[in-house]
Amino acid sequence: MAEDIIAGRNSVTEALRSQRSINKILVQDGAKGGSIGEIIATAKARNILVEFVRQERLDKLVPGLRHQGVAAMVAPIAFQSLDDVFARAEAEGEDLFILLLDELQDPQNVGALIRTADAAGVHGVLMPKRRSCPLNAVVAKISAGAVEYVPVVQIGNIAQTIEELQRRGCWVVGADMDGEEHYRTNLTGPLVLVIGAEGKGLGRLVKQKCDAIASIPMEGGVSSLNASAAGAVLMYEAVRQRRCTGK
Repeated sequence: MAEDIIAGRNSVTEALRSQRSINKILVQDGAKGGSIGEIIATAKARNILVEFVRQERLDKLVPGLRHQGVAAMVAPIAFQSLDDVFARAEAEGEDLFILLLDELQDPQNVGALIRTADAAGVHGVLMPKRRSCPLNAVVAKISAGAVEYVPVVQIGNIAQTIEELQRRGCWVVGADMDGEEHYRTNLTGPLVLVIGAEGKGLGRLVKQKCDAIASIPMEGGVSSLNASAAGAVLMYEAVRQRRCTGK
């Protein structure tokens, strides 16, 4: 089986807590303090091999990533199905809440969005198989381990997936600057929130398929927020509306 590598103390800790299949944990020689002791103890309790290595090996495994002296070699993330996401919402007795990422390429944005999705109670994140950022070590690190808890679904054609979600009773809201202000947009009930790609925003056909378009008022000198910031604002507006309506 192919392996992925996740790095950073939070990411490795969450992988251990989530019972993800981990083949080996690499710890930098001399690393101590913080959560390192807990990581080693938990790994040993689960009979996961812990190997102490030089910093240079970790640097080479995850170039450009701040690994904090620890990395894990794990089985690839198991993608889930759309039916799994619907079942999760039903089991929790909540209106469905889905985040759909329209061809996002930046792992920083994808990781931050998954982290916020977990915090906001999103039941699943949908990403197209093509032209999307891979769920790699950078995404796992930026998500602070949230990728272990939020079901991720790989989809084919985005417009066709939106049509399927609408047939299954979902209200689909896209984020775009020419929509109505987000606090005037209905974000209650079974909801799919669509965040567009960096720079270009929502695809033309995807935008046409949405039931509503929500915008975020911009009062300063810049004209837009990045994808992860915009997604966070809209997800928490949905949380606010749902709590106000008791749903």
